[in-house]
Amino acid sequence: MYNLSCYNSRSFVFVGIPGLEKFHMWIGIPFCIIYVVAVVGNCILLYLIAVEHSLHEPMFFFLSMLATTDLILSTATVPKLLSNFWIGSQEITFSGCLTQMFFLHFSFVVDSAILLAMAFDRYVAICFPLRYSAILTPQVIIKLMVSIVVRSFSIILPDVFLLKRLPFCRTHIIPHTYCEHIGVAQLSSADISINIWYGFAVPLMTVISDVIFIAVSYAFILCAVFQLSSQGARQKALSTCGSHVCVILMFYTPAFFSILAHRFGHSVPQNVLILFANLYVAIPPALNPIVYGMKTKQTQDKFILLFSLKKSQ
Repeated sequence: MYNLSCYNSRSFVFVGIPGLEKFHMWIGIPFCIIYVVAVVGNCILLYLIAVEHSLHEPMFFFLSMLATTDLILSTATVPKLLSNFWIGSQEITFSGCLTQMFFLHFSFVVDSAILLAMAFDRYVAICFPLRYSAILTPQVIIKLMVSIVVRSFSIILPDVFLLKRLPFCRTHIIPHTYCEHIGVAQLSSADISINIWYGFAVPLMTVISDVIFIAVSYAFILCAVFQLSSQGARQKALSTCGSHVCVILMFYTPAFFSILAHRFGHSVPQNVLILFANLYVAIPPALNPIVYGMKTKQTQDKFILLFSLKKSQ
């Protein structure tokens, strides 16, 4: 039985980026800029989708959910990083660490499911254009959104209880800038094999399966596109998927690189891995609204209209 005096009685301390402590002040500047871009860009996107009736389509409902989740992802990590780098606030309570860990992993799993839902949206739009409105009704969209949230919540919530059961007698120093499940579990003096196996199972149940279904969706999309007789029709069909493909690559490529680097890149310096992990949670939320704002004509027109109205005022 674990020593009860070890349980959750103390806070954790973030080291930041080991070996780069003297550069923390300067490293915080680009992260602050990226965070401001993420907040402003996603808030503008949410505002446009809310007020413009022409954007009340399934794809833009999914996009609004993606923007909301991106705000959660970046806000769960970057403000604490900045307070660490700029004012030396390295401490976080055990409950605060669990909260940060939950929202970090929850938003990641939600993002992955939203990208799958958007792939399904593109599949229906291209393969069954005449039945698009009949298939993706408002009721279906709501059910998809609720199922995404429920799935993510149900899968990530056990992480909280798996960490709460552990004693932390050995050390409370986290060589990172935020709390993540396995990183915190490794500080425990108890057996964490359940945490490791569950942490391994979650990506398989969610991210890997989402990637497989996204690949299957795009295989059907490409088959349908190349069966079109007109070159113009093929280009138009593919252009509607361009923004989504860019967001998929921005989301999954760094994630898989980070996972592989942690598992097999033992020669990669720890400070490089931690810096990359922070860029991963900061940059995609900032770039997603830019990609959709620039590459989707409907949102591009609304962006231009919004700023031209503000200028005239």
